[in-house]
Amino acid sequence: MKLAVAATAPIGADVLERLAARFEISYLISRPDAPRGRGRTLAPPPAKVAAERLGITVHQPEQPELPEPVDTVVVCAYGLYIPPRLLEQALWLNVHPSLLPRWRGAAPVERAILAGDEQTGVTIHRTVEALDAGPIAAREPFPIRDEDDAGAIFARSAEVAARLLGDVVAAPSFTEQPEEGMTYAEKISPADRVLDLDDPVDAWRRVRALSPHIGAWATLEGRRVLVWRARLEDGALVPVEVQPEGRKRMTYAEFLRGAR
Repeated sequence: MKLAVAATAPIGADVLERLAARFEISYLISRPDAPRGRGRTLAPPPAKVAAERLGITVHQPEQPELPEPVDTVVVCAYGLYIPPRLLEQALWLNVHPSLLPRWRGAAPVERAILAGDEQTGVTIHRTVEALDAGPIAAREPFPIRDEDDAGAIFARSAEVAARLLGDVVAAPSFTEQPEEGMTYAEKISPADRVLDLDDPVDAWRRVRALSPHIGAWATLEGRRVLVWRARLEDGALVPVEVQPEGRKRMTYAEFLRGAR
């Protein structure tokens, strides 16, 4: 069996590494290098970095293509639409970090935390033309703990996904996905990043949902800062780690000393 992976983001890199420990990966399809940081220097996506470290061939077409035939393609946080003509050329298995049909779409981990869900999980499903609507091959829940941020959920999802794929890739079977209970996880917008300090529970969830990869903003001591970690204490939001504009991350105590 020839197996390829289509991935771009960090969770895709994590799944790629875990799969490579169990299977021979023919190649990685990833998005092209993109400008990053203040200098807008071209940088490789995390999945490409992982593939090169593992000695896996990398292809970065502007639009998805299969450079050579394979039997199965595992898709995880690739970020590009797979056209029907490619779906006919191989079995495409998508790794989705939610319990489908809840939270179809671009930001399932963030939306689950924002909504106060008590659990989430991983679904392995066949990629079809409709977004995250394909028949399910495997599905496993796990709790969202109070201390979990999005980074923790992504890491746990990659671990679960790789374990599930170990069985699914070898002998896939599918069950149609229900429409009942379907919700849509919209992309994170600039408005989603603003903390409402008058609603401490929502603000606490928002900090966790957007850390460590996006960041939520608040005005503290008259300065606009990113709040990377926070806790609830006596019904109030207490920042733990912050980052003032143009500065490095620091503890909230360090920030207060500087503000004074």
